[in-house]
Amino acid sequence: MAVVALLLSACGQGGSAVIEVPADPAVVQTDAGDLRGTVSDDHRYFAGIPYAAAPVGPLRWQPPRPVPSWEGLRDATRPGPRCVQDVSNDVDGRPTSEDCLTLNVWTPPPSGEPRPVLVWLHGGGFTNGSGDIYNARSLTGRGEIVVVTLNYRLGALGFLAHPALGDGNYGLADQQAALRWVRNNIAEFGGDPEKVTIAGESAGGMAVCDHLVAPGSAGLFRAAIIQSAPCQAQYGLPAAQEASLRYAADVGCADPTTAAQCLRALPPEQLTRPVFYDRIGTEQLSGPVTGTATLPVDPLTGLADGRAARVPVLIGTTADEFNLFTALQHVRGRPIDAAHYPELLAEAFGPDAAAVAQRYSPEHFENSVPLAYSAATTDGVFACVADRMADALAGDREVYFYEFDDPNAPAPEPLRAAPFPVGAGHSLELRYLFDVGGAPPLNAKQQRLSEQMLDYWSEFVATGSPGEGWPQLSDDAAGERMVLHPDGNRVVTTYEQQHQCRFWADLTG
Repeated sequence: MAVVALLLSACGQGGSAVIEVPADPAVVQTDAGDLRGTVSDDHRYFAGIPYAAAPVGPLRWQPPRPVPSWEGLRDATRPGPRCVQDVSNDVDGRPTSEDCLTLNVWTPPPSGEPRPVLVWLHGGGFTNGSGDIYNARSLTGRGEIVVVTLNYRLGALGFLAHPALGDGNYGLADQQAALRWVRNNIAEFGGDPEKVTIAGESAGGMAVCDHLVAPGSAGLFRAAIIQSAPCQAQYGLPAAQEASLRYAADVGCADPTTAAQCLRALPPEQLTRPVFYDRIGTEQLSGPVTGTATLPVDPLTGLADGRAARVPVLIGTTADEFNLFTALQHVRGRPIDAAHYPELLAEAFGPDAAAVAQRYSPEHFENSVPLAYSAATTDGVFACVADRMADALAGDREVYFYEFDDPNAPAPEPLRAAPFPVGAGHSLELRYLFDVGGAPPLNAKQQRLSEQMLDYWSEFVATGSPGEGWPQLSDDAAGERMVLHPDGNRVVTTYEQQHQCRFWADLTG
């Protein structure tokens, strides 16, 4: 590939660095072959790039293998298919495939300066979702960073921990393979492989927690962003194996001596139902398995014991996390009322349900069972878990904490029909960072907040700090947290009291 070499003064080293600017900005060379993407005035986009071999046939339930090289110029103008997933409640409609291990790269226009890199891990309970729904044009253009979004194996194909197959962390291993691809190839896209930040929301944020303690992820990133991640909700190997054996029996592969062959012979459409290892309130998860070679320790234990990678961390939640899930259950027809409140709490909190019911009585929430239930699950599953993780990480690294609190954040149309406000619900901050659509546009104040968040996130990716005015957590900082609000961001010291984190700490021991 023809390039123009620019000689730039090497900062602080008294030498020169050769930075290659492509003669054709739509063409990029990777270690597997050349790509042609698309070029606009303010960004470049390369889509559907394979980062591992297709995990099909004998490679189903195997660690990701290297990408076979190709001849000629590969089209990289359209994203690849989503990974196989449960589409029973799908509004997406795009195809799914086992051959799905692809990523997408958004870059600013080429220049002589290597750009910091954000690798985004999508959410979806480890059961659905894809990387290409996160349009990163605003982050790339305003933040002057390279953004990588990716697919990874989901549900049973990504996390089945059957003893005849392996430890169940194929989707997590896919993410590690993508990070190695970034290390080896991102310079060709104008990115700096020494300045990679991993980030994710919900299940994607849980995966970031895992990478902080996973041996195979060491050295593949220099900073981390954890958004709305219930990192406590991961199964250990014995329980995951038990659930996986039941799953195999349900799909007709009960004999352990032939299970591996039987499972690999099934058509993918028989493997769309997730394994369901754990539960977040009314929502179920199929995700990484701890106590394994890939993930020896669960992330909360690893963070508390000082075994997490010593990198800067930006961590946060939304003020009304579970409102979105409660609204979703309402839309699906599940009753959220006084008669069913004990059942809902038992489902979410097991033997602690009675104590939670007393603490979160509907009379303290406008006599609204949905709001009481949402507040309890927001605090116990998201807010105080994030607070505990932040405190565990602070001290030997830079840690910054935020709460997104736009009470009128635009929500998708079906959820706005709920008879209670969704508020700053789970995932609703994403449209302030990505162009994801599916909801009313931001108003002027919200757009200003979006621009501020883009600047914060980009600055963190570039420097390891979100910027001036944002307090770093420490033992003597009085628990300062940044609240992001359309009427003005502010630093508060009342986060733990507002979310009753002392109650949850005492409850969980």
